[in-house]
Amino acid sequence: MHAMNAVDAGWQGWTIAAMLWVGTATTALADAAPAIGTCPVFPADNIWNVRIDRLPVDPRSADFVGSIGSDEPLHADFGSGSATGQPFGIPFVVVPMNQPGVPIRFAPSDGEIPIPEESDSGPYPIPPDAPTEMPAEAGSDRHVVVVQEGSCTLFELYKAAPQPDGSWNAVSAARFDLESNELRPDGWTSADAAGLPIFPGLVRHDEAVGLGDIRHALRFTAPRTRAAHVWPARHKASDDDSPLLPPMGQRFRLKADVSLDGFSPEVQVILQALKTYGMILADNGMPWFLSGAPDPRWQDERIAEEFSRIKGSDFEAVDTSSLMDNPDSGRARSP
Repeated sequence: MHAMNAVDAGWQGWTIAAMLWVGTATTALADAAPAIGTCPVFPADNIWNVRIDRLPVDPRSADFVGSIGSDEPLHADFGSGSATGQPFGIPFVVVPMNQPGVPIRFAPSDGEIPIPEESDSGPYPIPPDAPTEMPAEAGSDRHVVVVQEGSCTLFELYKAAPQPDGSWNAVSAARFDLESNELRPDGWTSADAAGLPIFPGLVRHDEAVGLGDIRHALRFTAPRTRAAHVWPARHKASDDDSPLLPPMGQRFRLKADVSLDGFSPEVQVILQALKTYGMILADNGMPWFLSGAPDPRWQDERIAEEFSRIKGSDFEAVDTSSLMDNPDSGRARSP
């Protein structure tokens, strides 16, 4: 379950360096698929990057929204930490092609049994001081997210812990080719409950403010989910069969008639993305918690206040079944 997670002090140097590095290159690719540096964040026709604003409403929308909370506000699960003194969110780091690979060992953590049979083995190019979603006592999933330039590969760990020899322990781990539409084997988890990548669903400052445009779906959590998953998700995280609950992978969008007047420019960009590309249910957690990367430039109090004006009843579930070309591929048909 996600809360307002802080990250350790080591996040800042890596994250700021990554943001400075990606800024210019990302701007150059602004008219293409979403990008990080010189790498695409999946092809332009990937389900994360396809508009869903004209797709039909899922017939179970009212039940799904009600189960998450019609009166619950949208919440930014990211920020600068100006209110708490520590940044919070899911950090990431960009590393070069020559970053040394280190072993990944699958070990129990916080009472959770490791899942090596559903994980991608190492080595992973993870620096010893890579930023980690923290702190553990706050119920953090301790995600580590690394993008390697050159190979354009995404590496993600769940319940990660650095070891003295430079290796990392994790409960589960996954790698993704950012230039491919390939999905994980059906039934496999990842570093996320839905078996999906985390990075493409993060709200990033360099997109929301630097580019003034977010061209992909976002990631969010809900308190209760059904014991099922729908494309493009690969994994469920519940034993509850109630049809009133949304499955992992369910897409939602902000309703078209929700006015964006009166919101700050960066919040308007985020809300417009929620109208155009929507958000994907990726984990069990707090209601309508929208995931993002920490950044010292976020205006936490302003974003929190403006997000609180958006309620669960402003969202609707979307039927994306018409976009599926192959259940084992993230490639989407043209809507």
